[in-house]
Amino acid sequence: MIDFGTKRRFSDLSEAEILALAVSAEEEDGRIYAQFADAVRTELPATAKMFDDMAAEENEHRRWLLDKFTEKFGAHLPPIKREDVAGFMRRKPWWVVRARGVEAMRRHAADMEIEAQQFYLKAAERSRDTDVRKLLGDLVEAERSHEHRAEELEGEHLTDTARESEDEATHRRFLLQIVQPGLAGLMDGSVSTLAPLFAAAFATHNTWETFLVGVAASIGAGISMGFAEALSDDGSLTGRGSPWIRGFASGIMTTVGGLGHALPYLIPDFMVATSVAVVIVLIELWAIAWIRWKYMDTPFLAAAFQIVIGGALVFLAGILIGSA
Repeated sequence: MIDFGTKRRFSDLSEAEILALAVSAEEEDGRIYAQFADAVRTELPATAKMFDDMAAEENEHRRWLLDKFTEKFGAHLPPIKREDVAGFMRRKPWWVVRARGVEAMRRHAADMEIEAQQFYLKAAERSRDTDVRKLLGDLVEAERSHEHRAEELEGEHLTDTARESEDEATHRRFLLQIVQPGLAGLMDGSVSTLAPLFAAAFATHNTWETFLVGVAASIGAGISMGFAEALSDDGSLTGRGSPWIRGFASGIMTTVGGLGHALPYLIPDFMVATSVAVVIVLIELWAIAWIRWKYMDTPFLAAAFQIVIGGALVFLAGILIGSA
């Protein structure tokens, strides 16, 4: 819980503290833009250049503020930051925004400029020093023009060719980070759980016990696949992105793949439950073949043949073992 009682009110700040607060805010915003630039520099160089230019402008504003503070109040800045002031504009942690992708970073940058403009407008209204008021007013106009400047920078750096490259990089990252591990998980969950599920079904003819076996196998496989994917590659060399995002995608899809044909055994009638489970297995295998065709450039008939043959062999193994 945030203790607002320990925060300063903006109306109680002196002009020296307002300038020091502005210096701190500009410095932090410049660092955020620099972090955004570094995050996309390898795959999206045009966007990185745009963020670099925005960081340079924030650093220029910081120099203006520092020069004015030194002129008016000396060399020692009061140690005040935005989190010390109640109601002051807040920033989401840059690493949270960065993890959501380049569009989230661009939207966050636009919000930062609007919030900075509002801060300088309020600060200029409170200032009684003519020089300080003029500087703050100039910064209001600078931040106001940043919306247009951001559009200019985007048009300058993000040419049609650059956008095509960004789209290709984004699609590639989606495939490597979500589709591939998710597909591997769905295949494992849908196929590997067939044998224990149908072995339990034909061994016991008890739908509830079969359901418990299916749930246990699905959750166990999901946890195993998730950790295996996350620990297999940190993404630093392969460019496959966050290991935990890949692990989550793989683990969830593994569990979903197994639960799909376990849930029908909540139906008390054994033959009905088994018939529904078989239909769901066929749907799962078709979905896997479609995903491989759609995203992995695998011919649909080849993908369907491969996955159906594999699934059928595991399915028959489970029935034979359960009937022995």
